[in-house]
Amino acid sequence: MTSSGESTYKLVQGLSRGLSVLRALNQAEGGWASIRELSEATGLHRTTVRRLLETLQSEGVLRRSTSDDSYRLTAEARSLSDGFREEEWIAEAVAPILGDLLVKVVWPSDFATLDGLDMRVRETTHRFSPLSFHKVTVRRRLSLTQTAMGRAYLAFCPCEEREELLDRLEAAADDMLGLMGRPRFADLLRQSREAGHAWNNGEWRPEQKILALGAPIGRAGRVVGCLNVVMLRSALSLAEARKRYLPPLQEAVRKVEDYLDAAERPGGTAEAAPLLPS
Repeated sequence: MTSSGESTYKLVQGLSRGLSVLRALNQAEGGWASIRELSEATGLHRTTVRRLLETLQSEGVLRRSTSDDSYRLTAEARSLSDGFREEEWIAEAVAPILGDLLVKVVWPSDFATLDGLDMRVRETTHRFSPLSFHKVTVRRRLSLTQTAMGRAYLAFCPCEEREELLDRLEAAADDMLGLMGRPRFADLLRQSREAGHAWNNGEWRPEQKILALGAPIGRAGRVVGCLNVVMLRSALSLAEARKRYLPPLQEAVRKVEDYLDAAERPGGTAEAAPLLPS
């Protein structure tokens, strides 16, 4: 890779053209289009479009209607998106916002989603932060009860979901629930809801030097993920961390929620932002 993040290899023009045809067909009224219409939509010559369509048809992702010679996507095309999950779409939206948050707070941040009885990191700025003191990596699992993001999820998710998760955590003999007891831990979650954010201040056993603030990302009445800002306890107090870093953290959450809302509106588009530093 070059310093700018661009590949040193030449792009495969045929693949780019094939994808443009698939996009045009996907956006065509009624889900079908003729060679002429696809040529007009993509700016490709009709002969090129025909060759691309015949190749895609041989791969089973589209078919030609015998009644009018139009082309339509098949069920096989849908399988191409099977590996793309909602949290990955949200992570794509979060990445540039985390980059902006890093510029403002300098301390590292993470984006995580619920995965079983843990939070799983989907995006992080640890590798870019000059103040990062441990390398949280994408896909790392974080405790629901000991970390700020886990507590933010539990505090702000729907009540029925929260009680179900706490039941499962108790059955799994969760260390923090065992130490605090469920009533006391539930009171901590209530305090988090009242404060509008969650925190951990040395309670995460693998990283007891950590102080972190966590905030939930809400969508359609549920929590789809959480953001945090991670600091060293020796650098500042919880009160100082809230004063300095809670506003930019909450602003980042609002940006993600606005992005998701815009993308969900009929005909809505969300403005792309720069990616994380390379």
